[in-house]
Amino acid sequence: MRVGEILLTQEQINRRVTELAEAVNRDYPGGDLIVIGILKGCFVFISDLVRQLSGDVQIYFMQVSSYGNGTVSSGTLKIQKDIEVDIAGKNVLLAEDIVDSGHTLSQLVPLLKKRNPKSIRVCALLSKPSRRQVAFEADYTGFEIPDKFIVGYGLDCGERFRQLPYIAEVELGPSEEEN
Repeated sequence: MRVGEILLTQEQINRRVTELAEAVNRDYPGGDLIVIGILKGCFVFISDLVRQLSGDVQIYFMQVSSYGNGTVSSGTLKIQKDIEVDIAGKNVLLAEDIVDSGHTLSQLVPLLKKRNPKSIRVCALLSKPSRRQVAFEADYTGFEIPDKFIVGYGLDCGERFRQLPYIAEVELGPSEEEN
């Protein structure tokens, strides 16, 4: 496996993250926001996003997975790390790297709604609508991307390539492709 064509440059990503932060700031003018990052893929995105949010912002993380080490969603949500805060009566923003099949967020949002937040919205850097198996759209979306397996800016393939400052396609060899 190797990194292929760059789909989004560091400059394009930085510009769009700033625009997403501005939209969130407009919707939550006083701040008072709990931002929950969905690990591991969101760690670069959430870092850049929250530094541009105004007001009182708390940051927590959940680790959930529907991929494992593969390149195709299993459709089953596994919560590996839950948040350590009561979100009842609070404004919550979920920060996610990508909405692909829709399975993860379509299961996670209802789970968190049962905890009675004042509001819950989703901010996803990327959306891959052509892969959607479950209807789900984020409230804030950075980019729509084609049906390619991508890495960089926190996204990985088997835990590799997260450190890249851009988003690129992964080129898999014949023996690495999913069934």
